[in-house]
Amino acid sequence: MNMKLPIAILCLIFISIFSLTAQDNKSTMNFYHFRAKSLQGKEISMKEYAGKVVLVVNTASKCGFTPQYEGLEKLYKEYKDKGLVILGFPCNQFANQEPGSAEEISKFCTLNYGVNFPMFMKIDVNGEKADPLYKYLKIALPGTLGNEIKWNFTKFLIDRKGVPVKRYGSIVKPEEITKDITKLLAE
Repeated sequence: MNMKLPIAILCLIFISIFSLTAQDNKSTMNFYHFRAKSLQGKEISMKEYAGKVVLVVNTASKCGFTPQYEGLEKLYKEYKDKGLVILGFPCNQFANQEPGSAEEISKFCTLNYGVNFPMFMKIDVNGEKADPLYKYLKIALPGTLGNEIKWNFTKFLIDRKGVPVKRYGSIVKPEEITKDITKLLAE
């Protein structure tokens, strides 16, 4: 009897079981399983945003895309009473464009763009030290050229059930996401 056939069958069984287990784990995880620290140092569970449409954005104060803060704040003001929340996660991994302390980031966002949406402590979005939330988001919604975040102001849209539904690159302006946001808010 040829031994290659039983080995091949065992490999297929193993791969099938592994795939089902991985798929099952992915489907049981959602946005609400994570926590983060606000710029003020308060630990916040993402469960606080249950039932809301959430836009998660990695931000930076010294980036060519920094003016997107203005569009993000406009979206937040326009749709927060309908169930939208925007969460900003400063990141210094791209050309050191977010070097400031939590206090400096907070002042910059408030003074320059009037940011009122929740902002969190500076995190890594790529690499071994990537924040668990971003590890999850990158697996749930891989990018065009791999899972890694390519630059500041990458955005993830999450539905009211905590399921990531769409990823947007840095060049996508906040106002270009309005249609997708209003669709989720209507559900």
